[in-house]
Amino acid sequence: MEQAFSKLKGDRWLWIIIIVLSVWSLLAVYSSVGTLAYKEGKGTEVYLIKHTLLIFGGFALMYFSHLLDYRWYAGISKILMAITIPLLLYTLLFGNTVNEASRWVTIPVINQTFQTSDLAKLALITFLARTLTRKQENIKDVKKAFLPIMGSVCAIFVLIAPANLSTALMLFGVSVLLLIIGRISIKQIAYVCLGVFVLLVLVVSLGPRRETYMSRVETYLSGEQADSEKSFQADHAKIAIASGGLFGKGPGNSTQRNVLPHPYSDFIFAIIIEEYGAIGGVILVCLYVALMFRCIRIVTLSPKAFGALLAAGLGFSLALQALGNMAVAVGLGPVTGIPLPLVSMGGTSILFTSLAFGIILSVSRNIDEMKGVGKQNEQSKKVIVGEIPAMG
Repeated sequence: MEQAFSKLKGDRWLWIIIIVLSVWSLLAVYSSVGTLAYKEGKGTEVYLIKHTLLIFGGFALMYFSHLLDYRWYAGISKILMAITIPLLLYTLLFGNTVNEASRWVTIPVINQTFQTSDLAKLALITFLARTLTRKQENIKDVKKAFLPIMGSVCAIFVLIAPANLSTALMLFGVSVLLLIIGRISIKQIAYVCLGVFVLLVLVVSLGPRRETYMSRVETYLSGEQADSEKSFQADHAKIAIASGGLFGKGPGNSTQRNVLPHPYSDFIFAIIIEEYGAIGGVILVCLYVALMFRCIRIVTLSPKAFGALLAAGLGFSLALQALGNMAVAVGLGPVTGIPLPLVSMGGTSILFTSLAFGIILSVSRNIDEMKGVGKQNEQSKKVIVGEIPAMG
């Protein structure tokens, strides 16, 4: 084990948390895909194998991305933004439509669906970290700093929100956090919030999914009775959590997995509590809290602004995504389609989540290397001083 970890650079505790979440994901997904396998006439092993391959593919991506110097991602962010905006526009107009939402495009040749908002999250956060770092000397200048930053945030929000409002709002929240850390004035941030609020009102009132958004919010605020059509998912998620008790029914013994529409993704946290109990749910929450704590530690130790902003943006985006998924499962928010990072079954979402972790670990690896250089310099100074003969 020690030999295996010696090849993994960066924060060791972060690596351990990622491995634990990935193993738990395999157990939870295998337990929750029974109904999906029955509907599609496949064995549950097919989905387990596919999910396992994605997990291993994500680890490979994480490993190689954490070996790359994080400063390279500053240049890569410009390329990602140049690709992301046209791709989001294409998705909005010509993407695959599921449940009145056009979120996916099909990759030619391999015929694999791809959710473009996953790329947009990575592109916007890395681009904001780069721009805020480069504009520090003119950070209060409206033309040189504020307008380019506001333009990128609003453009991504407008292109994601019509089909995936929850992801757009989460990404906006992370963007505001980066603006605060990046020393943008509160007055300018207020203008950004006002602009996005206007866009939000337009999306909710005039967008293609306006009826879905209004229905979910109204259902959540009114607290409709169980078995009603509108609150079906939320009600059965609560049933799963309540029936799990303190210790749960045991792995593979969930009953609500046969009722909930997406027990392997959107409501996997409810299935985990049903099978592993409240204790399992608390442990999972603690893992994500520990993950956020390790990311904050990386932010505070990073000697460079770009590394700190990069780790902060990616770390908070993953933490907010996890909190959003768990909040929906326990009834603290309206139903959304946000997956649980590294735990929910998914395709490209697992790969992009792994890439985000790889970039955070790249920042952490750089910190460790600089500490090593500092120690070597101190030791060399001591050796040199020790070699100087005493005068007199």
